Amino acid sequence: MRTTYQLSEIRPDSKLFGGKATALRRLQEAGLRLPATLCISTEAYKQFVSNSSIKEKIQLELHRKKFSDMRWEEVWDAALRIRNLFLRQGLPEKLAREISKAVEEHFSGNPVVVRSSAPEEDAAATSFAGLHESFVNIRGTESILEHVKLVWASLWSDRALLYRQELDLDFARSSMAVVMQELIAGEVSGITFSINPADTAEGIVEAVYGLNQGLVDGAVEPDRWIFYRKEESIKEHYTPRREKFMAPRGDNVILADLTENKSLHAPLDPEEALAIYRKAKKLEQIFGKPQDVEWTKVGSDFFILQSRPVTARADGDEDDKRGWYLSLQRSEDNLKKLRLKIEQVHFPAMKSEAAQLAETELEALPDKELAGELEHRRQVKEKWTAVYWEDFIPFAHGMRLFGKFYNDTVSPADPFEFVELLSNVPLLSKNRNMALRKIAAYVQQHPDLQQAIATGGDISTADIEFAKLLEEFLSLYGDPFCGTYSDRTCDVSRSELLNVIVQMARSSTAEEEGLAGKEGNKAVLEAAFFERFMEGEKRARAEGLLDLARASYRLRDDDNIVLGRIEEQFFRALQEGRRRLQERHVEGAADLGDSEVIRSLVDRSYKPGSQIHKKTTPAQENRYMKARQLLGQPAGPGIGRGRARVIDSAGDLALFKKGEVLVCDAVAPNMTFVVPLAAGVIERRGGMLIHGAIIAREYGIACVTGVPNAATLIHTGDEVTVDGYLGIVTVGQKESGTV
Repeated sequence: MRTTYQLSEIRPDSKLFGGKATALRRLQEAGLRLPATLCISTEAYKQFVSNSSIKEKIQLELHRKKFSDMRWEEVWDAALRIRNLFLRQGLPEKLAREISKAVEEHFSGNPVVVRSSAPEEDAAATSFAGLHESFVNIRGTESILEHVKLVWASLWSDRALLYRQELDLDFARSSMAVVMQELIAGEVSGITFSINPADTAEGIVEAVYGLNQGLVDGAVEPDRWIFYRKEESIKEHYTPRREKFMAPRGDNVILADLTENKSLHAPLDPEEALAIYRKAKKLEQIFGKPQDVEWTKVGSDFFILQSRPVTARADGDEDDKRGWYLSLQRSEDNLKKLRLKIEQVHFPAMKSEAAQLAETELEALPDKELAGELEHRRQVKEKWTAVYWEDFIPFAHGMRLFGKFYNDTVSPADPFEFVELLSNVPLLSKNRNMALRKIAAYVQQHPDLQQAIATGGDISTADIEFAKLLEEFLSLYGDPFCGTYSDRTCDVSRSELLNVIVQMARSSTAEEEGLAGKEGNKAVLEAAFFERFMEGEKRARAEGLLDLARASYRLRDDDNIVLGRIEEQFFRALQEGRRRLQERHVEGAADLGDSEVIRSLVDRSYKPGSQIHKKTTPAQENRYMKARQLLGQPAGPGIGRGRARVIDSAGDLALFKKGEVLVCDAVAPNMTFVVPLAAGVIERRGGMLIHGAIIAREYGIACVTGVPNAATLIHTGDEVTVDGYLGIVTVGQKESGTV
């Protein structure tokens, strides 16, 4: 069956070509100027996935567990594995010949833009605008074919999958058509909304110099004209600081500096802005609904690149999460700015604020002042938690951006091979572990000190040097137990930290084992990767992306350690408040939340906690449930065997012994100091790039993540085998006498 068509050959109502292609066909019929365009039907996609095992492998990836139970990290991982399937699978010979012939005849070697056109796209209620991939300035038939596959693969991107779940669309019936357009390198490009999504009485024109990719990616801030819809007159013109523009160079697209003359002048004059706004109003009449129009200007002519319905409605539809999904992906330029903001602004401010909070002697404060201090610390914690979600989480995309670039360049059998290039960097949690090992080595040389710790003796008088080492550690890294579980007091957590140090002192760890070999393999991979680039812009970009990814990998772990210092100070104030209320014999004081503690400290007549009760842990609720084999996500290569230690509380963490398998809901950064002691790591939370997986790989420890109900189906004492290659956990019987 034929799969490649010119615009004039497709019916505007055909479902074989997707919303983007059929909209372009209607624009062509209306006499608007368009780039030369070629369409590949959904039949080509179906042939590709049916003639290989990709279709079945996609279903396997999406059914490892219930999709609605998969966290963002797991969806990211699954999407990357699926993308790699498309990269490594060649087109069927007959299909490749047909598309190649059409491309060569239609574009005559000119560069093209390869765009998605899924049948689900651009419908009024289900716009996928920006969720699927488009590729600009693609040159050469072979490269165009590869990018067609990448457009197909974007049907299964994390953003598209999450949006399909939001709309309750059937994954199995999804397909993808492709639109190829000759690249029109206009002097000015932009987007026009015939109706302002936020105000139906207005319309909007946004314009930038160069290619539209700068505007779409957020790398270039546009001039913005707001129009009165009815009068078609300019209401307001927003003028940005004009500095950059996107332009094709060779087979790349670069961000370049504007000339001084252009930086001083708007990309459109008022008459031109009005002209393109009127075109958008005309398209609104053609389609019978408000339009979001992408265009570029060459000389005095406007080329329409695409038009789709405006779907971000003015009625404040809070259920449309597309904008939030799109925010998870950042451009390279945005990530570079975010890195500077985190390293040079956020981290110093957080460390300074945590240090200032630590200087306050909570025990000396009267009750009302303690309540005020607790409220202040709560606000500080909430402020930095908001920054964490706004800046730190998006910066994690640096790893994924490099991962896609690496896979596109190398096409490795293992889609996560790129992680090898990110490992063995100076993580704060690793530095903390090394500091603990230094203390443990001191304890190892002093058996009397071990005895003093075991019997609860006064270590400050038992060994002054040890007390000094411990205080230096706490001043640098804080108490990892304090705040790990909010029901633990920091005094209790101190004794638990000492117990872990003794455990380290009584055993050797694999902290240094295999690191030299890992570093050697990393060097080989890095050299092979860079050999693919000649010196120049491509090589510089590859080096820049790798450096950015390593920073993203490092900060993905460090950010929680730094945030943990803020949280620790909050919990210290909370626990001091609880302690005072316990002394006053307030019922349930040990379990009161911060608001209740604050009110109780201020108002002695207040009776809190009529509904206070101890939570039943998942392990208690399911202590009779058994499993033999559990499936998760392979996150740390290796095979690990040992007795399980299920972590439900800080007390469980303190009991962890060398050679046990760490089992938990998620390895929080404040828990990673026990990972070097573990024979394996199992987490309910999934993802190759979460904290537990990162630390496990750093130490060469087998790790499986994304195991449903891991901490309930596995019990402390069970014999467990962790297969970090296949993502399989095998559970034996619990040994008698295990604690």
